[in-house]
Amino acid sequence: MMGEVRLSERERRVLAEMEELLDRDAPLARRLRTMRTRSRLLPSLSSPAAGMRRRLPALGMAFLAVAALVLLVLAVATGAPALLWAFAAVWILTLLTVLGVFVHWARRRARG
Repeated sequence: MMGEVRLSERERRVLAEMEELLDRDAPLARRLRTMRTRSRLLPSLSSPAAGMRRRLPALGMAFLAVAALVLLVLAVATGAPALLWAFAAVWILTLLTVLGVFVHWARRRARG
């Protein structure tokens, strides 16, 4: 076990000044309060389930967009009203998913 290291009076004063300046930094304090355990720089440190939860809305949005495009092409090619209605329903779901992803992104960006 190492011996206890003592700070000089000057070092303690400098340390206290640094702590006081950091305490006054409101954005830093907010970020430190709301820190999460997952790492943005090293996503491999977060759990695989958390990574999938983050990607699920984007994957769903991509799937719905492809499905809407396929239904649109089929509806135009065949002229079947059922395909046209299916396209309309999937397109609305796609737009709602895009809106949800955008709102989530905007809220995260606003929080900093």
